[in-house]
Amino acid sequence: MLLSTVLAFDLGASSGRALIGKLLKREDGRRALQVEEIHRFSNHAIAAGGHLHWDILRLLYEMKKAIRKAFQEGCSPETFGVDTWGVDFGLLDANGELLGNPYHYRDPQTEGLIEEVCALIGKEALFQQGGLQFMPFNTVYQLYAMRKASSPKLDAARTLLLTPDLLVYFLTGRKVCEFTMATTTQLFHPEKQAWNTELLERLGIPSTMLLEPIHPGTRIGPLLPEVCEELDIPPIEAVAVATHDTESAIAAVPAAADKGAFAYLVCGTWSLLGTELDRPLLSPEAMALDFSNEGGAFGKYQLLKNIMGLWILQECKREWDEQGEAEGSSVSFVELAAMAEDAAPFRSFINPDDLRFYGPSDMVQKVRAYCLETGQPVPETKGEIARCILESLALTYRRVLEQIESLTGAAFGGLHMVGGGIQNRLLCRLTAGALGRPVWAGPVEASAIGNMLMQLVAQGHCADLAEARELSAAAFPVVAYEPDCSEADGWNEAYAAYKRLIGGQSEVSA
Repeated sequence: MLLSTVLAFDLGASSGRALIGKLLKREDGRRALQVEEIHRFSNHAIAAGGHLHWDILRLLYEMKKAIRKAFQEGCSPETFGVDTWGVDFGLLDANGELLGNPYHYRDPQTEGLIEEVCALIGKEALFQQGGLQFMPFNTVYQLYAMRKASSPKLDAARTLLLTPDLLVYFLTGRKVCEFTMATTTQLFHPEKQAWNTELLERLGIPSTMLLEPIHPGTRIGPLLPEVCEELDIPPIEAVAVATHDTESAIAAVPAAADKGAFAYLVCGTWSLLGTELDRPLLSPEAMALDFSNEGGAFGKYQLLKNIMGLWILQECKREWDEQGEAEGSSVSFVELAAMAEDAAPFRSFINPDDLRFYGPSDMVQKVRAYCLETGQPVPETKGEIARCILESLALTYRRVLEQIESLTGAAFGGLHMVGGGIQNRLLCRLTAGALGRPVWAGPVEASAIGNMLMQLVAQGHCADLAEARELSAAAFPVVAYEPDCSEADGWNEAYAAYKRLIGGQSEVSA
C-alpha cells in the first residue's frame, strides 16, 4: 500500500538530481522506502565579469522540468524539498527580485579575508560565535568581500536567501531561512541560537536582510499558481528539509544499530568527516584542530571537518579528458580506480587540504609539484596520481577520526561512509586499511534520502531522527569493507610518513 510520495531535489557542486521516494506499507506491516531517480542535470560554475557564478536560473529550469516529468510519469508527490551545498546565497531587492547572479564559493573575491576578519574580530571570538572551521568560502567572508568592494547589491538588498531557500522562493513565493543552512554562514551564534548581529554590525553587513531560521520538517507552502499553470500540474507543498546537503546525508546515515556515538564520512566532491552531538563543541582544542559545528536535523550539532575530497581527482580527470578529446578518448573513474590499484602503494602523498588544491585548473601539475617540493617520488602516470590522491584521502580520514576521538572521548568501532564517493570501491577499501577498522558504505544517494526522510517527518510518517534512520537502514543495503590485517604494518608506516609530511605543511585554516 502506498502511504506517501515525495520529490527530493539534491543539488551538488557538479550536478543536480531529482528523485521520487515512495513510502510503502508491505503485507507484513513493515514500511519500505523506494527511491527512483527521474532527472539528472549538470551544474557548472560560470565565469563572467571577473567573477565565478552559479547559473541559478538554469537550475530552476531543470527543477521545473523534473516536477513536470514526475507527474507525466504518473507520480503525484505530496511534497518536495531542496538540499544544496552550503554557504552561497542570493540577494533580493525591495520588490523581491534577484540582484545579480549568485557568486560561486570558489570565486577568488574572498582571498586573504580570513586573516583580515580574524585581525578585526579575533580568531577565538569568531570561533566561539560561529563555531565553524576557517574556510575561505564561508558566507561571512563573501559578504565582507562585497562590503569591501562597495557593492551596490549589498546596499540594495532587503533579503538574503541561501541557495536552497532561494530556489524554493522562486517556486513558492515564500521567503524562509532553514536552520542547517544558516549554521554554514559563520554568522549564526551556536550558543545563542540567533544571528550574530554584533558581528554583522562590526563588518558593516546589514542584519535586517536575515530571516529567523526555521527547522527541518517545517511545511513552507504550495507552488505558486503561475508555476502550476506553467507546468500543468496540481499544487504540491514545499517542506524545509535539512537543506544543507551534508546534513541531509547525515540524517540518512543507517546508524540505527549503533549504540551511542557513531562516526560518519559524507564522501563526494568534498569529504566531511564527523560525529553527531547534542550541543556544539566550542573548545579551544576544537578550534586549534580546525573543526566545524554545523546544525543538523532535530537540533543536533555535527562536529565535523571539511576535507578537500574527490575534487582533486575530479579535476585531474577533467584535465585528462580535455587532453583526450583531441585524440578521441577519455578515461572513466572506474578505469582510473583500476589504474590506481595497479600502481605501487605508499609511494607519495599529498595534504589534500593544502590551499593550492582549492582552486580549479592545473591539478595534475599541482599534485606533482607538491610531491617534488616535499622530496617524494613524483607520480607520473594517471594510475600513480590517482593512487597518491586516494591514499592521501584515506590517511587524512584516519587523522581526522583520531582527532574526533581525542576531542570527544568517544571510541568508534568503524566508519559509516555515505554519498557518491562510495562508488569508488578502491577508496572504501583504502579507507578501511588506513583506519584499521571496518567501513560501512551506503547509501549512495544519502542526501536525497535524508531529504525525503525529513519530508516524511513533516507529513507525520516519522516521529524522530531515530525512526527516520531505521527506515533508511531497512531500505538501502550497506557494503562492509574489512581491513586486511596483512597490510596493517604497511599502513602504519605510511601513516607515520604522512604525519611527518603534514606536520610541515600548512592547512586550510587561518
